[in-house]
This record gives sequence, structure tokens and C-alpha cells, in this order.
Amino acid sequence: MAHAGDATAPLLSSPAKPGDEPRRNMYAFGCATLASMTTILMGYNLALMSGAQLFVREDVGLSDAQIEVLAGSMNVFMLVSILAAGWAADVLGRRGTLVLANAYLMAGALAMSLGATYAALMAARFVTSVGVGFSLVVAPVYNAEISPASARGVLSSLLDMFVNVGILLSYVSNYALAGLPVHVGWRVMYGIGVLPPVFLAAGVLAMPESPRWLAMRGRHADARAVLVRTSDSVEEAELRLEEIKRAVEAPQESAGVGVWRELLLRPSAMVRRIVTCVVGLHFFQQASGIDAIVLYSPLVFKKAGMASNTSVLGATVAVGVVKTCFILVATLLSDRLGRRPLLLASTGGVAVTLTSLALALRVASPSTASAAACVASVMAFVAAFSVGFGPMTATYTAEIMPLRLRAQGASLGMAVNRLTCGVVSMTFISLAGGITMAGCFFLYAGVAAVACVFVYVRLPETRGRSLEDMDVLFAK
Repeated sequence: MAHAGDATAPLLSSPAKPGDEPRRNMYAFGCATLASMTTILMGYNLALMSGAQLFVREDVGLSDAQIEVLAGSMNVFMLVSILAAGWAADVLGRRGTLVLANAYLMAGALAMSLGATYAALMAARFVTSVGVGFSLVVAPVYNAEISPASARGVLSSLLDMFVNVGILLSYVSNYALAGLPVHVGWRVMYGIGVLPPVFLAAGVLAMPESPRWLAMRGRHADARAVLVRTSDSVEEAELRLEEIKRAVEAPQESAGVGVWRELLLRPSAMVRRIVTCVVGLHFFQQASGIDAIVLYSPLVFKKAGMASNTSVLGATVAVGVVKTCFILVATLLSDRLGRRPLLLASTGGVAVTLTSLALALRVASPSTASAAACVASVMAFVAAFSVGFGPMTATYTAEIMPLRLRAQGASLGMAVNRLTCGVVSMTFISLAGGITMAGCFFLYAGVAAVACVFVYVRLPETRGRSLEDMDVLFAK
């Protein structure tokens, strides 16, 4: 946990001079970067199964059904830690919970690399899922709370960018280590993930605690010291501190059961609107089939006519590069264009590109041309997803929740997200066997079209507003 000394280190960003344009606060950028980097391991561990399954299947002797469950089970397992993350973040602090997350990620990677049976691999996935669940909930909350309003979109988008860096690294690992003996290669892939959590935990301990968490604990002097370092000016820091104090001191029920009651059982009209946006956005993000691509793109490419594992894994790496590059586009544009335009463009683009992928699988017989069309459609899909739907979901849902409900609200949204993701990832192979692979992508395209309508009708713009101002926006 943070103490007074954590919040009183020298100022690392220069305050803006009168008349100057506000500068990007590099200290806030550094803190958000460290918090977000935990999710590199989440992306790596989740997507590594994409290529590793080709070798695990042969080495351990797993069936299609076992591979399907092993690949998607982490999303269901992490519901436990996701629902507990709000409580942990309020008790241990945002920073302490991220350290705990890294400990679980290290243990899970080690257990996965040593697993020799289906049961052992499932147990390892469970341990990993605990760390992933904590980091998925707490990192976006920390980023939203540490960031000044002028840069909150950019800094909150770092989360998804680093998830995608992890996914890309897992694809590169799949490709680079595919030539090793079958019983060694996939274990090395997972073993690589053992050491990074140690360094990340050390980095997290060097960050200040969230100023909003400090204020909730009555440590206003510490909160002010952190805000001075993470705001664009001292005046903005004072304003943020006053807004946080008002939010903390506002009449509210006790934490724990009272918070869940206010969220789910007796929400005000404003809270109900916010919860609808949070749950809806998280549901649609995953129900549009992104994890079917992240986890099963090698199977999709083989279906389209690619024969060798090397070419399949090479195409998957290319998809990962495109996905990561377009996250950067969203990061640069979120505070300039706003969240709503990016989400509208993204959901519409996802619906169109999924339709083109379904048509490529449906119309053409397996060949070089159909494989090329399939790869192009998948690249277009991940590009469309990554300019809005991917990074903006965590950003938007973290910033619209009232302070008293933020940690538990983030847990609720992420629980819906992971449960939906688990359903998609654990049913894709079976569903493709029933309605064909093309039918799956037609279904996901329909979901994305509904998501576009949902964004247009339900989601107001939040760019440039302080977190404490969201109540006013959603009270209308």
C-alpha cells in the first residue's frame, strides 16, 4: 500500500507556464504505462493457445473438445477474481492489487510450462486467470484515476494497446518456436512468461497510489501530492482534489453489499443508465467474435486453404501486427475525435468486415485465392475492431462510473465481458461444426450491427469531462 512517502517524490513533469498550451503530463504517462504493462502478460497467456494448441494437442493427446475448453476456460475461471477485484482494489489499493496480479501471472506461467496432463493444464489456466482478472479490472480503474482529463483517453487506451502487444508477442513466440521438438516447444512458449511479472511488480511498487483511493482513505495531503504530479497544472490539481472530496463525501451506502445493491438492486435512474452502457458495451465487444479470431485464426486460415503450420502461424503474426498498429491509431485519436465517433466507426466496420470474412469462407472453395481473401478480411476486421471497440470499451466504462461504484462497476463490466468471451471461445469449434464457420461469422456480424445501433442510441460523448462530471452527463 502507498504511504506518505510515495506521494512526495520530486515532480517529474514541468508545469505549464501561463499562456502556454497544456503539456502532456509525462509522469502520468509513465504511471499509466507501468499499470497497463501488466496486461501484456494477459494478452500473451490468452492468445498463446492459438498456436500452442497445434502442439499441445499432439504432445498431451487432447481432443477437439478438450482443446476448446482449455483455450476458453480462462475467461470463465477469471470471473472469480474479476468479481473480487473491486473489493481487493478498495482494500489493498489499486497498486497492491496489481502486484498481487503479477504474482499469480508468474505462478500460472510456471505451472503451464510444467503441465503434463489435461487436469494439470486446466489448474494452471485457473491460476493464470486470477492474475488476469485482477489486472483487467484494476489497471483501467487506476489509469482513469491517475490521468488528467486532457489525456485520459490516450492514457486509458494504453491498456488495450499492451494487451495487443502481448497477443502479438504470443503469435511471434508461436512462429519462432514452432521448429522445436513437439514436447519442448509449447512449454518454452509458456515458460517465457515466468520472469516478466517479477519486473513488472517491482515497477508497480515504484508508482504512486491512485489519488482517488487515497482520498477515500482520508489521506488528502497524499492525494494532493499525487495530483500535483499527474495534472497539467497546480490549479487543475486543486480542482481535481476538490471534485474528488465532494464525490467521496457525497451521501452513499457502505461499501461491499451496499455498493452492489446500488448497482443492481436499487439503482437510481442515472446509475441504471450508466450500468446499461457498461454492461452493453462489454457484452457487444466480445459477442462480436474477437476471441474467435484471436484464439482460432490458425483454424480459420486452414479452413480457407492454407496447408502448412508455418504459413498459418506466419499469417497469424501479420494479423497481430495489424491489430497492434491500429490500437495506436485509437490511442492518438481518442482525445481528439472523442470516444463516440471511434466506437461508431469501429462497430460499423466490424459488421462489414465480418460479413466479408463469412462470404470468403462461404463462396470460395479452399485455394490460394480464398486463403488470401480470408487473411485480408481478418486483417480488416482486427483493424476495425482496434480503432474503437477494443480500446474504447475499457476507457469509456471506467470513466463513466461514479467514484463510489467505480471498482465494483468495473468488476461487473469485466465479468460480463469475460463470461461472453468464454461462451464465444468455448463454443466456436462446436458451433462451426453445426452452422459452418461462415455461419459463425455471419452471426457475429449481426451482433456487431446491433452494437452499432446501441452505441448510437445509448452512449453520450465523454471526451474532456472530469470523472466527477459524469454524474451530470448521465443525469440528463
